[in-house]
Amino acid sequence: MDDSARHDALVAVASIADPQRRALLEFVARQPEPVGRDEAARALGMARGTAAFHLDRLVEAGWLVTEFQRRNGRTGPGAGRPAKLYSAASGEVSVSVPERHYDIAAELLSRAVEESDRTGRPIRPTLERVATDLGRALGSASDSMTEVLQRLGYEPVDDGADGLLLTNCPFHRVAQNHTATICGANRALLQGATEGVDEEARAVVLEPRIGHCCVRLVAAGPA
Repeated sequence: MDDSARHDALVAVASIADPQRRALLEFVARQPEPVGRDEAARALGMARGTAAFHLDRLVEAGWLVTEFQRRNGRTGPGAGRPAKLYSAASGEVSVSVPERHYDIAAELLSRAVEESDRTGRPIRPTLERVATDLGRALGSASDSMTEVLQRLGYEPVDDGADGLLLTNCPFHRVAQNHTATICGANRALLQGATEGVDEEARAVVLEPRIGHCCVRLVAAGPA
């Protein structure tokens, strides 16, 4: 997640700290059809103006979307103004501190299982190959290895010896319970990224240590 997307997600989450706004979001999300301001206000026992204000703030934050309908079925002159209706947005908002990317872990595991079923090859080497391919694509779309690491939330810092320590693991919880599997895929992902970004100055190694990712980048030795 880049800085702009992360900022937007944090703003969205902060927007539902207000209990009235959160109650409106939950009410609208539960309804099978779009909801009008009057309906929402009556359901939650709040003034129409208050409901309208909070509903519009939820739209601005990306939680809700709007449409306009004439619910009386009339059309043409004299039919009245269409009502502004609200419904839950189809997307999702997710943010974690520190940054995690369990969606990437799920994608890698799903791709590996499907390919292993299709080809009959063992799952673990298939997972690492799939991770390498994804890392290579991420690297090709980036200007530097540091950019890749920052985008994925690894929080890289110089180790003082031309290498990088990764102070955050984007797959922390899964890696704790399935260390060998996830750390192997993690290394393969970053190895692919170094190939995609054409990073020759550093090599990817497994080096578990408390408080850091199990992978780090070290200065590459002579060819």
